[in-house]
Amino acid sequence: MERPASVFVNNMDYEAVIGLEVHAELLTASKMFCGCSAEFGAPPNQNTCPVCLGLPGALPVLNRRAVEFAVRLGLATQCEVRLFSRWARKNYFYPDLPKGYQISQYELPICVGGWVTLSGEEGEKRIRLARIHMEEDTGKNIHDPLNDVSLVDFNRSGVPLLEIVSEPDMRTPQEAGAYLRKLRQILQYLEVCDGNMEEGSFRCDANVSVRPLGSEKFGTKVEIKNMNSFRHVERAIEFEVGRQLRALEEGEPIVQETRLWDPEREVTRSMRTKEYAHDYRYFPEPDLPPVRLDREWVEAIRQSLPELPDARCLRFVREYNLPTYDAEVLTSRRDLADYFEAVVACGVTPKVASNWVMGDILRAVRERGLDRDLRIQQWPVEAESLAQLIQLIERGTISGKIAKTVFERMIATNQPPEEIVQREGLVQITDENALLSEIHQVLADNPDKVAEFRSGKEKLFGFFVGQVMKRTGGKANPQKLNELLRAALQSG
Repeated sequence: MERPASVFVNNMDYEAVIGLEVHAELLTASKMFCGCSAEFGAPPNQNTCPVCLGLPGALPVLNRRAVEFAVRLGLATQCEVRLFSRWARKNYFYPDLPKGYQISQYELPICVGGWVTLSGEEGEKRIRLARIHMEEDTGKNIHDPLNDVSLVDFNRSGVPLLEIVSEPDMRTPQEAGAYLRKLRQILQYLEVCDGNMEEGSFRCDANVSVRPLGSEKFGTKVEIKNMNSFRHVERAIEFEVGRQLRALEEGEPIVQETRLWDPEREVTRSMRTKEYAHDYRYFPEPDLPPVRLDREWVEAIRQSLPELPDARCLRFVREYNLPTYDAEVLTSRRDLADYFEAVVACGVTPKVASNWVMGDILRAVRERGLDRDLRIQQWPVEAESLAQLIQLIERGTISGKIAKTVFERMIATNQPPEEIVQREGLVQITDENALLSEIHQVLADNPDKVAEFRSGKEKLFGFFVGQVMKRTGGKANPQKLNELLRAALQSG
């Protein structure tokens, strides 16, 4: 029985060394080397042809859009984008690999170097990138335990992939999780990958080892696979660090191997001895010419890059005077940041807009499951409509409490807020005579509580406010009500 990792990860004599290999499926319409659809979710083996099935005589043709997406990510992560790169055959035999080899890149990848910046309580840290290279995806094995058979779906075979290989710069499971989240955020901002871990379009393998604290020499590396959520990545690394530390303490050898994460028992299990690069017998791909990029084309792609999340977050703090927390939430998704800026552009106070977007808008989005795609195609209410609602509050037409009701009506009917307010008689009561009439009635109905308040029980003020609000259906102007009520209570 494996012991939980938490017993060991806090051992102060050792440190973890973690590197991640991320596979990101690209949002191209067709596959890497053929015209088959790359869309997820088709019936098994429907999106296939002789090229992606590896039939004899079928020749690959490169997808230019996939190369553009690779360049976009390389530029966004400060990589050196190479104007000359070469394809290679990665040879291995597995049922989901129809050709018996995978077209990838090896000694001459399209992007090298670069980094991803993490921000935390201890400041910023750069996680260096070793390389970003292009390759084709494999098929998918489907195991049927009821009939004791394994099936293969080749729809995914040939879908364009980027493999992003980090340097072993991470030291904790949480740091690895933060790196993955930031990398996915960048990919989504660039609109080159939807980052869906459940569907397999954003996959991660972790290379984990431990070494004595202060040592420069790496320990024996173990690769972990089968992690389809950020939580699973963090838990798998935590367990594996603990397993290796226990092995060191008990004098057991650590074997270079590939292990699978078991999410139900939360343990890693040995799968196979870890391969070395020479095991794949890499050699230049004879059916494809090298990739030669035009420098002007690369610069045109650089100019087309969107404002990336870190820069946008800083601008939100500087330009809109938002707290850092608000800016981080609002820029966590490109479409969310776009929506917020569209609301502010209508002339409302940025902080008020931030509160509504982070609160009611995000709640409605999540309740309706609208945040599963790369971009939210339909917001609960349009940005202009939300701005109009906020302006009704700022002008004193409705109260903040009534605005919550109006917001729900807007979602249900898709009608503008002014129309809902007028039709349902939700205009805020600001007339002093009308408010005084209600206040005097409440005081007359509660003489004992009036006496208690005047004898020093200030907390009863909220009771009187609530009673007036109840009588007015929540439409009394809060500021005016408080002012008139306090004067009425003190006048006695």
